[in-house]
Amino acid sequence: MVKIILSKTVRLDLKDIIDYIKRDSIKYARLERIKIEGTINRLVLHPLIGRVVPELEDPNYRELIFQNYRIIYKIVSSEKIYILSIHHHSRLISNNPAFGPGE
Repeated sequence: MVKIILSKTVRLDLKDIIDYIKRDSIKYARLERIKIEGTINRLVLHPLIGRVVPELEDPNYRELIFQNYRIIYKIVSSEKIYILSIHHHSRLISNNPAFGPGE
């Protein structure tokens, strides 16, 4: 079975998304968290389900599309996946700290 590890960036991304939604509705913020986590958990059984991230051109870096977000992950091994970012589709990936120098 594949182990999924959330990066610090992802935990902050998720918190920011939920906090933003929570300003209008706690109920919908909870539902959004459940949906995002459900999307990520699909990787346990289907790690190759995401497409290769076009900007990175590396088959180990993949993404799942969830609403307006790109859930970007790296396949480290057959047993380990790192979730690197929950990235809004309108932003440049080059501006994302998960893909900056030294990452």
